Amino acid sequence: MEVSSWLIIIILAFLLLVSAGMLMLIHYDMKRMTRQLDGIINNFGTNELVRTNTHSKSIVRFISKINQLIHLFKQDQQLTQRKERELKQEITNISHDLRTPLTSIKGFSELLTDPSLSKEEKQEYVAIIQKKIDNLTMMVDAFYEISQLESSDKPFHMEKLFLNQIVVDAMLIFYDDFEKRQLTVEIDEDSIPPIMADEKATNRIVANLIQNALRYANSKVAITFSEEEEYVRLRVANDVDEFDRTELHRIFDRTFRLDTSRTGGELGLGLHIVQQLINKQDGNVEADVHENEFRIDVLFRKWG
Repeated sequence: MEVSSWLIIIILAFLLLVSAGMLMLIHYDMKRMTRQLDGIINNFGTNELVRTNTHSKSIVRFISKINQLIHLFKQDQQLTQRKERELKQEITNISHDLRTPLTSIKGFSELLTDPSLSKEEKQEYVAIIQKKIDNLTMMVDAFYEISQLESSDKPFHMEKLFLNQIVVDAMLIFYDDFEKRQLTVEIDEDSIPPIMADEKATNRIVANLIQNALRYANSKVAITFSEEEEYVRLRVANDVDEFDRTELHRIFDRTFRLDTSRTGGELGLGLHIVQQLINKQDGNVEADVHENEFRIDVLFRKWG
């Protein structure tokens, strides 16, 4: 009986020592992980994560969640930094785009005060000033529209629309512009099913696509339709001299310029607005270049 008691005491003492040892190991590991966290907090730009030497499943799961939180926080930090850089770049570009026409308007306005100018010269300068003011107004309106699109939660009025008729009506509006640029226009006359879309937004999408083609086409513009399982695809294509495919991922950015020599330095806001409008209608927009043809595809949801 006495031997059994001593055996029990020895076993309990051994278990106590093992438990104390494990607690000491956990204690030192916690101190080490705390130092790791201090290092991560003080040098948050590094890719360091918290590591543990213990084999406790609960502690391993806890550290895993901490590392997951660190990873998510770093992702959010990187996204915030990227947005800040983009905002600074946008402010720089907007400042330049506003300053350029304002400087031009100021210069021609000062020229108008020259008493030696002929009547014809004054009319020419006034026409230039008016054109600069119109461009400036369009630019400010575009920025205002973008801010409204990105901040508004107002739902669109989705209804049954005939996309081919909307395109034909829009082409008639821009007929004189195509004539002035002497562009060849091809429009697909195949029948397509109706789409489910907001009429005002769809008219703006089509107008922006046509204006983009007008701005960059060399000699021709082709507009085609195709039916897919859930969508109707509208493609507006125009020929170009060359295009850097590495820039395709930026084609819908607010600050992207495709060719400043053709736009007078204007921002590519039209395609950004197209993207915003179609995304809000559960559709999609894609850009691609095939040989010397630049394509914009907009996918509208089919009616029904």
